[in-house]
Amino acid sequence: MTGASPGPGGGGSEAPAPVAGEEASAPARRRRRWVPRWLLVPVVLVLAVALYVGGTFVQVWQASGRDAQRRAEAIVVLGAAQYDGRPSPALKNRLDHALTLYRRGLAPMVVVTGGRQTGDRFTEATAGYNYLRDHGVPDRAIRKEVQGRTTYESLAAVARFLAAEDVDDVVLVSGPAHSKRLSGIASQVGLHAAISPADGSPDGRSLIRETVAVSAGRLIGYRRLERLDR
Repeated sequence: MTGASPGPGGGGSEAPAPVAGEEASAPARRRRRWVPRWLLVPVVLVLAVALYVGGTFVQVWQASGRDAQRRAEAIVVLGAAQYDGRPSPALKNRLDHALTLYRRGLAPMVVVTGGRQTGDRFTEATAGYNYLRDHGVPDRAIRKEVQGRTTYESLAAVARFLAAEDVDDVVLVSGPAHSKRLSGIASQVGLHAAISPADGSPDGRSLIRETVAVSAGRLIGYRRLERLDR
């Protein structure tokens, strides 16, 4: 008889229809787990470090172009290379900027810093002192820090001897890329500091170097970073 339904055991019986979504569930689960669980922690750590260092780079770059000069009790010039008593171009640039601030009456005192490198006859501070004297700054208005071989050592020494004169409010002068790290070190050694970078634009290498130094210094303290200095 045509149109008759096959019996219970007939060869024409159909397999049960799959439940909706059942076939796609396993592939979907596999797609959701494309990153193995054991990789999640290192991936998150790498992303966190990248964000931290990248954010620090932006801060270092922004600080390099910001001049916060103001009235203070002293102007502190960070040392740089000198050639047998003659300031290098980098040191001369810093000293000229400090002279401009001094002549504007921003502070009554200029502190020059920097010790002697191996084989040198003069300290960086002495080269700076002689330059300032030659440009009209009286001896009574100049202080010298002659032992420091790193930025941290110099600023720590400056903080100690200025404290004896009841001075802690300063304007710090150095290269532009150095600004962010100077601010952090000054805070650690007890100086209330504004940063006024010397003229010029930092190169990429200086910005990267300072980004590494600031990133690490915030975590372990700037005193431990002296090997990265200058």
